[in-house]
Amino acid sequence: MTDAQISIEAINDKRGRARFVDLGREFAARLPHSVPQIRGEQLELINPDKNPFFGHGRAQFFIAHRNGAAVGRISAHIDELALKMPPEQGFGPGTGMFGYFDAEDETVAHALLKRAETWLREQRMTRALGPISLSVWEEPGLLVKGHDHPPMIMMGHHPAEYAGWIEAAGYSRAQTLYTYDLDISKEFPPLVQRIVKSGERNKRINVRQVSKARWDEEAEIVLGILNDAWSDNWGFVPFTPDEVAYAGKKLKPIIHEELNMIAEVDSKPVAFMLTFPDINDALTRIDGKLFPFGWFHLLRWLRKPRGSGMRVPLMGVLKELHNSRMASQLAFMMISEIRKQAATKFESTRGEIGWILEDNQGMVAIADTIESKINREYAIYEKTLD
Repeated sequence: MTDAQISIEAINDKRGRARFVDLGREFAARLPHSVPQIRGEQLELINPDKNPFFGHGRAQFFIAHRNGAAVGRISAHIDELALKMPPEQGFGPGTGMFGYFDAEDETVAHALLKRAETWLREQRMTRALGPISLSVWEEPGLLVKGHDHPPMIMMGHHPAEYAGWIEAAGYSRAQTLYTYDLDISKEFPPLVQRIVKSGERNKRINVRQVSKARWDEEAEIVLGILNDAWSDNWGFVPFTPDEVAYAGKKLKPIIHEELNMIAEVDSKPVAFMLTFPDINDALTRIDGKLFPFGWFHLLRWLRKPRGSGMRVPLMGVLKELHNSRMASQLAFMMISEIRKQAATKFESTRGEIGWILEDNQGMVAIADTIESKINREYAIYEKTLD
């Protein structure tokens, strides 16, 4: 079957975006261990009037058709902030992206990738990076290992064959992201316990819970530290003030004070660790549908997510402390307290940390020290656009 038998439709309106989201949901429903997400949230992420990504980015969405049936989708998009980053950090001038990638077969996959590449060339891009949907802070990477179990909150889940199709289209791996599985029902190793106790004796250090009563202020502190702590990392793009406000609003319903920590040194916030109960547990039960009764079950779960898995998606320590003993000590102190709260108050037994860049030696060392194991691997691919 040739590309000529496949037509690619550019999506430019509200109705088209709805078809784009629904097609993705159809593909996800076929995949073992996939978790149905809330449709309204998915629509909001690709709506230029709702997602602040579009304050510094632009995107074109495409749907592939064959014999009148929709058989795949893809986005091509550009982040102006990413274009300003140093090339050695993953993005830089000329780097566009593709994302929201789904395809019926390899022929469709190659037609979609070709169309996305054409759009990026038309925008004067010289390199394609992906899949990233849409921002690197939203859903980066293609699942290449760990298909045998459901993803946790805010993690992608993709068919195993997609990797081969993308590689056959001329893409090579640019970066690998890991998630680590952790048994949180048991204490950390003695070494970690000694490091934590040492920190607790240090009067300069204060590890505290976040306050939901002043969550907007706390969110600014957390994301401010994040912008500093991650600024030298591969793939970093700074959060804008609008994105800080948007993220704070979105995250508040899943924030439980006992599971989210800010570390202070000499009364100055220098580190944070966020932990989210795995809302995918609840979404599986309600099949991703809020109506007619899903909203009730979801709200009840949000109040008391007992027995849920826990995910640590983000943590950071100010750069001024990088490569210091205190940086790792603060991380161990925060994760130790979170583990205790998750295991006792929330009766959780499983945690997940990540994603973590494969070359982030500090975080990989912390994950190894607490005896967590890699359970999922995501790949981000790149291709030069001639």
